[in-house]
Amino acid sequence: MTMSRENRTKERLVVVGGDAAGMSAASQARRLKGPDELEIIAFERGHFSSFSACGIPYWVGGEVDDRDKLIARSPEEHRERGIDLRMRTEVTELDVDGGRVRSLDLDSGTEAWTSYDKLVIATGAQPVRPALPGIDAPGVHGVQTLDDGQALIDTLSRTEGRRAVVIGAGYIGVEMAEALINRGYEVTVVNRGKEPMATLDPDMGRLVHEAMEGMDITMVNDAEVTKILTGDDGRVRAVATEDAEYPADVVVLGIGVRPETTLAEAAGLPLGAHKGLLTDLAMRVRGHENIWAGGDCVEVLDLVSGSERHIALGTHANKHGQVIGSNVGGGYATFPGVVGTAVSKVCDLEIARTGLREKDAHRAGLRFEAVTIESTNSAGYYPKADLMTVKMLAEFRTGRLLGVQIVGREGAAKRVDIAAVALTAGMTVEQMTALDLGYAPPFSPVWDPILVAARKAVTAVRKTAQ
Repeated sequence: MTMSRENRTKERLVVVGGDAAGMSAASQARRLKGPDELEIIAFERGHFSSFSACGIPYWVGGEVDDRDKLIARSPEEHRERGIDLRMRTEVTELDVDGGRVRSLDLDSGTEAWTSYDKLVIATGAQPVRPALPGIDAPGVHGVQTLDDGQALIDTLSRTEGRRAVVIGAGYIGVEMAEALINRGYEVTVVNRGKEPMATLDPDMGRLVHEAMEGMDITMVNDAEVTKILTGDDGRVRAVATEDAEYPADVVVLGIGVRPETTLAEAAGLPLGAHKGLLTDLAMRVRGHENIWAGGDCVEVLDLVSGSERHIALGTHANKHGQVIGSNVGGGYATFPGVVGTAVSKVCDLEIARTGLREKDAHRAGLRFEAVTIESTNSAGYYPKADLMTVKMLAEFRTGRLLGVQIVGREGAAKRVDIAAVALTAGMTVEQMTALDLGYAPPFSPVWDPILVAARKAVTAVRKTAQ
């Protein structure tokens, strides 16, 4: 029997989702309000709480040797801090008008209603899993949760063959390609785009393509998977496109994710163009005073284009949780938006982007100049200096920085943070050329590659403005 709100002597916060955003919100709210003031109940349908999904490829590849190193805080640790975290319990319905949620204990089958005064929705994202023949065959794996990672490791450990096919060439796809290479597999990546890493412009994606092939990864671009073929034993044996078949002893899906907002949509909560929940700056669901949402299930403001977008990253989720917890706990905090910064790597190749790609800028109706430069990660004469390529977009006439993409070796990717700060500050490329960046031969040429690109962008913008 659930106690009614009228009979309770303290406020109750209910959190749906026990990973980054949900448990960050719960933990921050608990810091601000003790158990005598605020009761916190959190529901998580999986076996783990507060884990790093971003670390799964590195665990699969053997760079992280213990699954538990990916767990930031266990359910027991949350409970010790006064949060009633109920694992293996799935919320199946949100009753917004009644201020309650229906939950199902996945082990016992017991259902119950739990009332709330304040609700946090942190249901995350769901992997894109196309309805292909054979998609559910043994040997086909997604990598969304720690359970998924363990299942993949188990398959890799007992599979005699050494051929792997990765479907998709985004962040997860290229990271899983590296993980499988590290485990001694022959890896083929099947990608429906013109080049890998659709988060980059195709000319930059081409650099990733060439580097991956140099690492003995077979890249198949412009190819749509039509079905997954199985053998007499029912296990996966190949991935088929319209033109070819690619033998596979294991298949990994790296097609991307979409917001998990099934419950929110059924409850009539506002969703954006990408089916993510819409919130205000305080991460409160629009039009609902006592409901907040954060993490991979929301859409956020792109500070460069001014539009809403969906970006599934743990960095954002943790920030959302901090903001939500502060507001639920009686304080005030905001999340102003993002500039779209992301980094990744495949073997020793580093990949980074922030801001807008060319097609994003066109879609936003912006006129711009795009420049590309080659430089090195350290002084050219310094031992082991490696090339990197930087592409920069600047707005026509104003020179406002719009975006940066970087592909290179050691020391390349994190340079994107300079551009991320410049984008957030609304700097022009001319202002960027005066940035006082750190210099010593082991770390950078006299002119850092970001500044070289900014100088070239200044020249391009000035020419077009004449």
